[in-house]
Formats: sequence, C-alpha cells, structure tokens
Amino acid sequence: MKLLKNVCHSWNLGGHRHFFGRRKYDLGKCNIVELGKVSPERPVPKHICKPSYYFVRNSPSSGEGPPEIKTDSQIQGMRESCKLAANILKKTCGFAKIGVSTDEIDEFVHNEVIQANAYPSPLRYLGFPKSVCTSVNNVACHGIPDDRKLMDGDIINIDITVFYNGFHGDCSRTVLVGDVDERGRYLVESTEGCLAESILCCGPGQPLYVIGKSIARFAKWKKLTVMPAFLGHGIGSYFHGPPDVFHFDNDFPGVMRPGMTFTIEPILTLGVMDAEILEDDWTAVSVDNARSAQFEHTILITEDGCEVLTIPD
Repeated sequence: MKLLKNVCHSWNLGGHRHFFGRRKYDLGKCNIVELGKVSPERPVPKHICKPSYYFVRNSPSSGEGPPEIKTDSQIQGMRESCKLAANILKKTCGFAKIGVSTDEIDEFVHNEVIQANAYPSPLRYLGFPKSVCTSVNNVACHGIPDDRKLMDGDIINIDITVFYNGFHGDCSRTVLVGDVDERGRYLVESTEGCLAESILCCGPGQPLYVIGKSIARFAKWKKLTVMPAFLGHGIGSYFHGPPDVFHFDNDFPGVMRPGMTFTIEPILTLGVMDAEILEDDWTAVSVDNARSAQFEHTILITEDGCEVLTIPD
C-alpha cells in the first residue's frame, strides 16, 4: 500500500477537515486502537537474499515513468512470490484470534517467511520496523505490530509482502476477531466484494482509471466511503513502482498492457474519507475513529484478460 505522495499528515478533499454536521454515519461499535509498545526488529539470517533497502534506507517511489512489461521468466518469478505471500497470509489469518497480540502476529509471519527462504518485504522499507502491517479497527493502514492483544469484536487487516527469488508478492485481507457487530461484518464483506468487482475491469487496453471508477461506484452503492490517500502500485523486483493505481474516481492517464503487474487494494470506511498519520510516522488512522477494511491482490495483465497472482493453495 502506497501513500499518495502529496499527503503528509492528513488527507482531505475540497478543504473540508471538519466532518461533524455533515452526513450522519453509522459507525457501529468497536474498540479504539492506540499505539502500543513495539518490540525490537527481528533478525534475518545471513543466507536469506535481501533487497537493497535492507542495507541502505531507500526513498519513496514516485510512481512516475512507464510500467514494466515483464518477460515470461519474470512473470514466473512473480507467480512464485505471490503464491508464497498468499499461502502465508492464509495461515496468518487463522492465527489471528482473541488474545493474540499483533506483535505475535509479526513473529508468526516473520518465521513463516524466513522458513520459506524469503525476506519479509516491509522490514526496513522506508524504515518500517516490522515484518508485516497489522491495522486494527480505526487504523486504516500501515499499522505497526505492537503489544496490543486482539479483542472480541475487532477487525484486523493483515498485509503481507514477501521478497522471494528476486520478486515481491503482495496481498492482504481483513478478518473478523470473535463476535463482530453487524456494521463491522457489513464493512468487511462489502470491501472484499469491492476488490472483486474492480478486478473484473482489468484487461489489455483498458485505461487504469476504470479501477478507481469501479471502486467509487461500488462504495457509493454500499453507502461506504473510499479512503483516497492510499494507492495500489506496480510491483516486481521492486516493492513499489509505476503504475500508481488510484482507488477513487479519476481520469488519470495510463493503459493496462499485457505483462504489467500491479496491486489493487481499496480501503473502505464506515465514516469519512479523512486519515491522519500518528507520531510513529506510519500508522494511519481515521479522524472520526471509524473502522475501515482493506483487501488486496496482485494482478497480472494477460493477452486476454488478467490473472490474480495472490490466490492461496
């Protein structure tokens, strides 16, 4: 998940930062998440192949320039990394239970990735201190795993990326923890459907903006709100690269071509679209404490359509 480059610590459109007194939102009931204690970085064995940013901190990708058109061998590498990420995500979703801390989820993911002879891509990317992003309830994105334990009624997005044999594979899911209220269940179910609907738009020759239009239309139909500050992105031997994939209604240039790989990862919320970044410079939260949900797949554009690469066994 990429943060829109002109967003620093808050996002708002049309200059509206004061959301009270406008449309009334049914937020349901949830536990509000605050920052907890973060444990030290987990070690990566010497034999694991590491991306360059493990050694030297990288800078954000601009998303500009032509998207990479991958060769057959590169596509095979992407299939393998994405399959691994999807299988680890499937296992991790089953591990996320009441009483398990997000730091324990990080430990679980880290160990699974290392055992597969892969590298957990989030670790040290732009200085991120952990091996997975865990975003609970009012945390929209980029939550840092800490000592907070999952509680009955939580929803949690688990965002896993692995670097395997030279390629990154990226996917995420939002899962229910215990007895989630009706609004929370509706949000999670609708967001998964939103991603599925947007994937149906993908194919050679299609403008990239159809993805954002589909997501915006679906969210409006479900009476939910897109959080527009967060983008999908091109992916390959690089974690983030062109094209930027906008999740809101837009007419930006760009066309899907066979051999392109990118993520689609909309965030929908029960409240307003505004988000702000907390003092750890990573955790993005809703300004109205509303919950959000996110689902993500890595997509390959083929000669006759598209292929979802992040489907588990």
